[in-house]
Amino acid sequence: MRIAHFSDLHYGTATLDEADRCFGAAVDRAIAARAEAAVLSGDATDHGLDLHEPAALRLLAQVRRLASHCPVLMLQGTFSHEPPGTLAVFRLLGARYPVHAAERIEQVALLADGRWQASAGWCFDAVPPGARALFSCVPTINKAVVAATVGSAEAAQAVGEHLARLLAGFAPANRRARAQDIPTIAVSHGTVFGSVNEHGVPMAGFDHEFSTGALFATEARAVMLGHIHRHQRWEQDGPAGRQCIAYAGSIGRFHYGEEGDKGFLLWTVAADAADCELLPTPACRTVDIVFEGRPDLDALREAIARHGVDGARVRVRWTVADEDRHAVDRAAIMRLLAGAAQTKLEGRIVPVVRTRAAGIAQLGSLADKVRVWAELTGVGPAGLLACLAVLEAEAPAAIAERVLQGAGGLGASSSADCR
Repeated sequence: MRIAHFSDLHYGTATLDEADRCFGAAVDRAIAARAEAAVLSGDATDHGLDLHEPAALRLLAQVRRLASHCPVLMLQGTFSHEPPGTLAVFRLLGARYPVHAAERIEQVALLADGRWQASAGWCFDAVPPGARALFSCVPTINKAVVAATVGSAEAAQAVGEHLARLLAGFAPANRRARAQDIPTIAVSHGTVFGSVNEHGVPMAGFDHEFSTGALFATEARAVMLGHIHRHQRWEQDGPAGRQCIAYAGSIGRFHYGEEGDKGFLLWTVAADAADCELLPTPACRTVDIVFEGRPDLDALREAIARHGVDGARVRVRWTVADEDRHAVDRAAIMRLLAGAAQTKLEGRIVPVVRTRAAGIAQLGSLADKVRVWAELTGVGPAGLLACLAVLEAEAPAAIAERVLQGAGGLGASSSADCR
């Protein structure tokens, strides 16, 4: 069975152009490849959308176009991106094939006539008659509910433990489906321990939902994941056949510095094996140009010639000391990058660090404090001590008069030198 797997579409106000261009191209390729079903594994939207917004209308139109070709299953994603209830409207599209919104833990069978049949509880007691494929759905877990039950300190570990037991609980139903030569698929949205995000950072921590072992324990042939924006996969050959876990990654490139190709997965799933192929989308190109110090315009020209920034999204980053912050010619940088589709300038300012002398406050006189400070900072103390002597010996008016006389060319005095 050929299944098109899309994820992390992130339709929103700021992301609409990238999301719609890439998802539209992906739908075209899935239709051309004659996908028999489609899975959207969470985060179809970037934030809560009103139905009249252009992003909502374009997403609905693309999903309806997809559902006119094959049955579609949509999984609930991260609540901040896809608020609960967002997916309900997709059930009403009225295309040739139905759209099933998986908003709870459940199993769903794809029937021979293209309809979806969901389990009454969290799993089927028996495989529904006429099933072509069996999907085990685990949407985003509300960790706040778990924290309210077991306490915030234990919530992260409890989520992982409960999900591991749940995933293993799908295995008997998947074994029954496999015995009837029915492909089995698990769909979820979350973080696999040890996965790598789109910026190349390994995801290692106690608050990640899954391990590869727990996902393989479902005994599903294919495990289709969302949430991480970088495509990656894990495989295992076991007694029951080949299993494959894969993130489709985001449909487009929504942040600077993202690594890896963008696209969707075309799966081939049988009762005893599964495999997938990443099909690229026309995601935008991003270029990072980094300077350790102040941006060098000649070096920037060379980088532009080397990378070719026309039509790309370019980010220029630099690090300068606080006293050099105003020496960066932002206007010149923007002129050189005029051909870029979008430009972002990020300057990191290193603040001046003033060294403190331990115990200086305990010294008896101001002169002693000046000597210690001068020794610590490498400054000659003689001139400072002379100025200090003038300040202590003369009235402010007299010092000011001498400074003015020195400025007027009547000859500098010791107090004028103290300027």
